[in-house]
Amino acid sequence: MSPTSPDATWFHEARFGMFIHWGAYAVAGRGEWVACRERIPAEEYHRQYVDQWRAEQYDPTAWCQLARDAGMGYVVLTTRHHDGFALWPTETSDRHAGCCGPRRDLLGPYVEAVRSAGLRLGFYYSPADWYHPDYPGAHFRDWPRREDWASLSARYRFQEYVSAQVRELCTRYGKIDLFWWDGTVPHDLQNPHLQSEIRALQPDILINDRNCPPYDIKVCEQAIVAAPPGQAWEACMTLNGHWGYCAGDEDWKSPKEVIRMLLTCAKDAGNLLLNVGPRADGTIPERSAEILRAVGGWLRRNDGFLSGCERSPFASHPQLIATVKGDRVYLHIRHDTGGKVCWAELANRCLSARVLATGQPLTFRQEAGRLFLEGIPAPTTDDPIITIELTTDGKPTPITPRTTFWIPG
Repeated sequence: MSPTSPDATWFHEARFGMFIHWGAYAVAGRGEWVACRERIPAEEYHRQYVDQWRAEQYDPTAWCQLARDAGMGYVVLTTRHHDGFALWPTETSDRHAGCCGPRRDLLGPYVEAVRSAGLRLGFYYSPADWYHPDYPGAHFRDWPRREDWASLSARYRFQEYVSAQVRELCTRYGKIDLFWWDGTVPHDLQNPHLQSEIRALQPDILINDRNCPPYDIKVCEQAIVAAPPGQAWEACMTLNGHWGYCAGDEDWKSPKEVIRMLLTCAKDAGNLLLNVGPRADGTIPERSAEILRAVGGWLRRNDGFLSGCERSPFASHPQLIATVKGDRVYLHIRHDTGGKVCWAELANRCLSARVLATGQPLTFRQEAGRLFLEGIPAPTTDDPIITIELTTDGKPTPITPRTTFWIPG
């Protein structure tokens, strides 16, 4: 984390955000890497996918309403993915939504919708561009090495192209809350001067760690790996097996799985950035929306534990996930326990226990470091995880400090 990082309070208060992967690749319906994975030539990609993209039902207000329904606090949209097709009318190339495909600025309405919904605004940007004339090629499985560039001047021209696009994003749309770099960017494309320029243009912006230092947020992808204490972090995850729209992918995570991912992040003071991949017309698949609304309903019934939750000092437990906020511990019961749980982690005296969703008081007793809880309701379809709020006499403290993840959870 940069010693001059801007205030990240909103990020910690949100804990849950919506990632949106949307571009011309949605026309193909085979994921956002289709151009690379299928080695599609530039002309064919443009003709079959870019030229056919109309975004005829694009409604970012509906996207933002879904984010709010899900209990999310911020949204991050792919302004340009690795195929190099920009969602705004960039002056750096003719491969953008203003002159091809939809033939209008898609980014402006998104910005307006996010702000109108009271959400925080994020821009994703990929420094790769498979079809740029100076980029080494469209079919790299990994990012280019220094020797892959045609010449030093080609690499410099490409760096300036990226810098010019980033400057457009940082000057045309007002205040941006989060700049989300993608890719494990090779050293020969890392640009600390551009990081500094983003800071100068957007003083309050948070920047992730996928370009180079200084950064504010550490990210992990398709796996939840907590950052060290004191470092803001987020896990970016998909609802099925793809980021961009894939018509045949029905391998959806259940609402319970999403809630568990969110809790796994929250217990270590991290965020979950959960992806949706809209269809080419701009509509979000119905199953994605159903899952998100179910998660949002659970969060509304279990209001209060998530926003601003702190790093939990408690070890993992096979039956529950423990999150902490102030003088409260929240035990999120992952399975049907037959109405009873013994939690042997709390050094404090427990003052009260209740079911968070209903306010129902629970019978409890403490004996020699063991907290026995009774009367826990069974999980239901709407409430697949039951959350118990404990009030403690002071800051929650573990009997044994948490030093390892060895004990399985």
